[in-house]
Amino acid sequence: MIPVIKTVREVREHVRAWRNEGLSVGLVPTMGFLHEGHRSLIERAVAENDRVVVSVFVNPIQFAPNEDLESYPRDIEADRALCTDAGAAMIFNPEPAEMYPQGFCTAVDMNGLKFELCGKSRPIHFSGVCTVVTKLFNIVGPDRAYFGQKDAQQLAIIRRMVRDLNMPLEVVGCPIVREEDGLAKSSRNTYLNEQERAAALILSKTIFLGQKLVDEGERDAKKLIAAMEANIATEPLARIDYVDVVDAENIERIDRLEGEVLVAMAVHIGKTRLIDNFIASVE
Repeated sequence: MIPVIKTVREVREHVRAWRNEGLSVGLVPTMGFLHEGHRSLIERAVAENDRVVVSVFVNPIQFAPNEDLESYPRDIEADRALCTDAGAAMIFNPEPAEMYPQGFCTAVDMNGLKFELCGKSRPIHFSGVCTVVTKLFNIVGPDRAYFGQKDAQQLAIIRRMVRDLNMPLEVVGCPIVREEDGLAKSSRNTYLNEQERAAALILSKTIFLGQKLVDEGERDAKKLIAAMEANIATEPLARIDYVDVVDAENIERIDRLEGEVLVAMAVHIGKTRLIDNFIASVE
């Protein structure tokens, strides 16, 4: 089994030793309770780097008071087994006090990309994400960092942050991994009871409908959104947070599909908020 490291100092000692051997380093930031989607990120990182660090940290500063910080699923031994099997070299699993010691008062934020989609209902979320990811980049100093396309807005924000702040690493986006029935893999899927799990399929069904409409030539964003919202409305347990169409790079709302576009949604199934999306290249 690979080591589970708890302190910044120990992580840096390991990475320094790898660097002295001339080895490249990849980083996969996660909040743990790892599934096959995370495994795909780790395996991609292992294929492209000599050593891979997986961070497992449920980041408190990206959760609002009414969100699921305390109930977020955790299982570090299962995470350790998956990371070992996937070929990672270590897990960085700090306590909150290690990342945010007494007196911590610095944040990384941005003026764009965070105001649409998930940013509307989670106003503090992306400042928390940018801050913790910056800290992880500074602690590990990776050559490449790997993120899933399921969190498409997060991926766009991190790419912009790295570019704007001249961070010396490559951000690699990896495809959404789905269950056999289409549901996007998520740690939060464990919150769903049997009835809710069946109802959650409305997300992927609606994503596939949206893709089909775009492939068939739909270019009007309002019409596409209306069709997708109408499909979600057929599921009684579903409550829409948002369905929207934005520029895939700038996360700005658009009226007509052109270029790289992100079609994204967040839907509550019971008390559980799930997200899904697709990206289309439209001529």
